[in-house]
Amino acid sequence: MDTLLTSINKKVKITDEHTSIFANTQPIVRRMKPDTTHQLPLTRLWAPWRIEYIRSIKEDGCIFCDKPENDDDREMLILHRGKLAFVMMNLFPYNNGHLLIAPYTHADNPGDLSCEERSEIMELADASMIIIKKVMKAEGFNFGANIGCAGGAGIEEHVHFHVVPRWRGDTNFMPVLGHTKVQVDGLKESYNNLKPHFDGISLKGDT
Repeated sequence: MDTLLTSINKKVKITDEHTSIFANTQPIVRRMKPDTTHQLPLTRLWAPWRIEYIRSIKEDGCIFCDKPENDDDREMLILHRGKLAFVMMNLFPYNNGHLLIAPYTHADNPGDLSCEERSEIMELADASMIIIKKVMKAEGFNFGANIGCAGGAGIEEHVHFHVVPRWRGDTNFMPVLGHTKVQVDGLKESYNNLKPHFDGISLKGDT
């Protein structure tokens, strides 16, 4: 400290009075509060009933490869088979009408899919949301994919996309306090309501 002050004194001619001030000065650390002015409110979709899936014994193989090989679409909950991808209902849904869209190709990353596969997946997602809006009166959707284990993928080895219908007030006191989710429709009932509409899907590549 003395060497530093001597060097400063030679350059800027600091007086003994100034030197005394510098010597007794302590660094000031200010903790800045995060600016939350434009922060959006955080919402959570509670799904404690999915603990059944988390605790269940996972079967060998890949459901997105195995289920399309079975011809019983209703038992497999498959709503639509496209040329490159298919739509199925989620056996452990976050909400009524929760759908999964997956390519037939066994790949863990969207980047490994062809442009045609990615295009068909997006078309199926658009068609699915149109149908669910019509049949189930959905007011919004969560749509996307969890990539990798760290990204929350339950089946990380085969990329798939979620279409989750949302309604205002669909997260209420029942799942938050009672760990109980009121599912208005059973899976098979929802399947029966949606299947005729998915049978009528016509994609651009089909023409």
